[in-house]
Amino acid sequence: MSDHEDHKSESLMEKISEKVHDLKNDSSSSSDSDDDNNISAIKAKVFRLFGREKPLHKVFGAGKPADLLLWKDKKLSGGILGGVTIIWFLFEVLEYHLLTLVCHSLILTLALLFLWSNASTFIKKSQPKIPEVSIPEKPVLEIVSALRIEINRGLAAIHDIASGKDLKKFLSVIAGLWFVSIISNCYNFLTLVYISIVLLFSVPVVYDKYEDKIDPLAEKAWIEIKKQYAVLDEKVLCKIPRSMKELKEKKKV
Repeated sequence: MSDHEDHKSESLMEKISEKVHDLKNDSSSSSDSDDDNNISAIKAKVFRLFGREKPLHKVFGAGKPADLLLWKDKKLSGGILGGVTIIWFLFEVLEYHLLTLVCHSLILTLALLFLWSNASTFIKKSQPKIPEVSIPEKPVLEIVSALRIEINRGLAAIHDIASGKDLKKFLSVIAGLWFVSIISNCYNFLTLVYISIVLLFSVPVVYDKYEDKIDPLAEKAWIEIKKQYAVLDEKVLCKIPRSMKELKEKKKV
């Protein structure tokens, strides 16, 4: 009888301890979820360059171009950058001309294929399988359509600036073109394109790797730029009329 009562008391204690353990687990899991929510909220409030809220890979489209720029496929990214470097070296350092390079490449390729095709009958080996290359119509039409849209946007922007509706935009465009002309005097077009490609293949991957260190510095720089712009706007930009019509109205007053 006493053994039966002891067994009941032990089972009762076990149930109580299990309930206490479950309550502790529930409280710890809820606290963990609260901590995770707090961490995610803190991360959302962290300053990100250009005000982005998505990862850099998604900002670039999360496709093949994003994989190339962020070096997800290191062989392909390195091959493209290496090919661009070879092209720049040939044209800029060795001073090769485009037409000369194309002609020499075609001469070498055609000569090798011609000799191989004729020599295969004497050495009793199979002839080289030369693939038939053709340009598909659909990608070409898509590229042309995209270029047409961008060209029309550029022409519309030029028309808007030249119409005299916004004097500030006109002055900013003139200053930008003047800056580009100064840069183009220091480097030729091919070198500028090569520098742009190198920066495109290096800056995003470095930022993606060290964004937690770069973003706080960028935030400080952005705050300082906004302060300086506010001073410039108060002293200079706000006094500039937005259009010639507004300037005439001020003169009348």
